[in-house]
Amino acid sequence: MRVRRFRLSAATILAALGLAACGSAGGGFAGLEGAGSTLVAPLLNVWQPEYARSGGVTVSYDPIGSGGGIEQITARTVDFGASDAPMTPAQARACGACVEIPWALAATDVAYHVGGVPNRLRFSGPVLAAIWTGAITRWNAPALERLNPGVHLPPTRIVPIHRTDGSGDTFAFSDYLSKVSPSFATAIGHATTVNWPGGIGAAGNAGVGGALAGTNGSIAYIAIAYVLANHFDYGLIENAAGRFPVPGLPSISAAAAALTAVPHSGRGGISLTDPPATAPGAYPISTFTYVIVPRASRRGRVIVRFIDWAVTRGQRSGPALDFAPLPRRIVAADRAAAAAIR
Repeated sequence: MRVRRFRLSAATILAALGLAACGSAGGGFAGLEGAGSTLVAPLLNVWQPEYARSGGVTVSYDPIGSGGGIEQITARTVDFGASDAPMTPAQARACGACVEIPWALAATDVAYHVGGVPNRLRFSGPVLAAIWTGAITRWNAPALERLNPGVHLPPTRIVPIHRTDGSGDTFAFSDYLSKVSPSFATAIGHATTVNWPGGIGAAGNAGVGGALAGTNGSIAYIAIAYVLANHFDYGLIENAAGRFPVPGLPSISAAAAALTAVPHSGRGGISLTDPPATAPGAYPISTFTYVIVPRASRRGRVIVRFIDWAVTRGQRSGPALDFAPLPRRIVAADRAAAAAIR
């Protein structure tokens, strides 16, 4: 573990993102308000001042977690929600006439803090499933040693860390583990909130990062932007092709390139986890993050312009924060879905 202090604390994120809505350049409009995903929060932090300058509209955003974002847009207390997990059928019904549009592309990393252990340990999906279900409890477990020959692994007890809030990172991580481990799928399953059998719980990526930094022997799933910004040690995860790609722009883009379909008219989400073996360079826990908006809104025109900007010009800000550019066919589908908002 090279850096002990978690720089993106919850207070820092909230202070950075909690820009008060104010009048636009044209006056008379209070700005857009959103809430949800903490994974996409670093990108929103950059988008806010950029769009205030180019679009003349302020955007305030509260990173309360994907579940909270879905709840708030369903209650219509915000203009848009953000979630790394697509809405379930029940959530979609509750939201009414809502559309979800993939507007960013990132990944959920597996980070760890173990004294004396080097960066980029290798993991497989079944081994990660065994860690989070409590079947593997020590860092020198034979399954980990086989994946990391020549690496000295101590007998330190493994402390899994999980999200306590409704989280898109939880969805992506549990979705991946459910695909690669039938026993995990049966025992825990996948959702934005699942019943983890043990370990430490924390709210938000910031809370998980703080717990990780302060706990020797810990392991956590956490958004890639937070991992790299804070120099956490992170794992390489075996994909369906038997390779261990480094999580980053090329491997996230490779996962998106393996898609065989795109969201139709902005309805429904598509899972990027566990891409097929035909995508050997793909990182296996890549994920879209979605903006969720009503199909009819008194601020419809302003929302459409913001989403259109986010999926086009706004994508230029992503790579510096480890968000891969959206594929062109996704951008085309996004713009068509946004244009239908009234």
